[in-house]
Amino acid sequence: MSTTGRDADVSPERGDDTPLRRVIGPKLLILFVIGDILGTGIYAATGQVAGKVGGALWLPFVIGFVVAILTAASYVELVGKYPQAAGAALYTQKAFKVPFLTFIIAFMVMCSGLSSASAAARAFSGDYLAEFTGFFPPTLVAILFILALAALNLRGVSESVKTNVVLTLVELTGLLVVLAIGAWAVMAGDGDPSRLGEFQAEGTGYALITSVLGATALGFFAFVGFEDSVNMAEETKDPVRTFPRAIFIGVTVTGTLYVLVALVSSLLVDYRVLEASSGPLLEVVKAGGLAFPPKLFALIALFAVTNSALINIMMASRLCYGMANERILPRGMGRVLPRRRTPIAGILFVSLLAIGLVSTGEIAGLGDTTSFLLLCVFAVVNIAVLVLRRDHVEHRHFRTPTPLPVLGAITALILASPLSDRPANVYIRAGVLLAIGIGLWALNKIVMKVRGEA
Repeated sequence: MSTTGRDADVSPERGDDTPLRRVIGPKLLILFVIGDILGTGIYAATGQVAGKVGGALWLPFVIGFVVAILTAASYVELVGKYPQAAGAALYTQKAFKVPFLTFIIAFMVMCSGLSSASAAARAFSGDYLAEFTGFFPPTLVAILFILALAALNLRGVSESVKTNVVLTLVELTGLLVVLAIGAWAVMAGDGDPSRLGEFQAEGTGYALITSVLGATALGFFAFVGFEDSVNMAEETKDPVRTFPRAIFIGVTVTGTLYVLVALVSSLLVDYRVLEASSGPLLEVVKAGGLAFPPKLFALIALFAVTNSALINIMMASRLCYGMANERILPRGMGRVLPRRRTPIAGILFVSLLAIGLVSTGEIAGLGDTTSFLLLCVFAVVNIAVLVLRRDHVEHRHFRTPTPLPVLGAITALILASPLSDRPANVYIRAGVLLAIGIGLWALNKIVMKVRGEA
């Protein structure tokens, strides 16, 4: 892994060439990445992963970690070359110069963020909240939840990112509690190590392979988030230097935590019990030998899913802003709130879409939809990084070894394919979203033609 270019100080990110405010430093970005990845996936989807693979719950998270690192390396190279908002859409346009493909990729990324935020909203109104009250309709709670996050985003990126830091520390504490309970149980001789090699699928052939791939594809939902951070490039101080360390540290820390939490969960709780719960880690806490208050852990989990939704709403709104600047969406979508310098049009638009998505599915379906959409995007990004090797920039930046994006594209395509034993309704939901995207693309072209902008 190396840098390329002539002068590390000659880089566009060092100037004030963006109307957004550069407030995110190196430490804040690392916490942002960790907080973006941690959250709904590990706190709510672990049980569904266990239901697909069985007691060998740790294996899908190990495979997911490898796939995430491969694609993260491509994102690091691209954000170093092009430190601008819009992420995968920007890279797709620069690599292939096909506006329709660029729009579809951008739309898929935005929809993945919104489906993830919707899954987080559903998780917020599920079993963790039920530890405190069962009097409020879950859908109403989820809608009010998204409106509150929209208000925080409108106030400013500094407030949002600082809130993210607090929530990240809280959710890290929750996972450390789970690991402490696991360590105590092991030392006390509790737990069942035989579960770690137990697979839900019978036999060792095709059924076992599809079971593991299916669990990995769903479990990959827990790893998504690092790609959101590149959409904050125009609000980061010196992004070319800052992003490589932040993304790699973030993915490594979260991947390690995920594998350890999966091991503890499988040791202490039967996978069928985990599968039946929308708050699986709460089951682990209750099964442990330490007297940790379940309500306190439920509160920590609520903070964790809040953090996931907050960052996904932030990502989607910045993506709208970036697409408007690239003229993929109408200029009005790039409108910035004058005093706060936050993308007001993007925040309002994605929040309304998220409210609409809240009623379309449960945590597992929305999480798997998020994974599928992003795996398709990751395949394109891994190919784009190879195509863009012919485009040289003047500043130095990170360069990933060529085999990594090749393997990243292959693994992403495999996990997005029917080999992963994904439910048909996930493909249907994604197809409907793409159909909506194509309709919006056509409408935007008509508007631009009428205005003489095409």
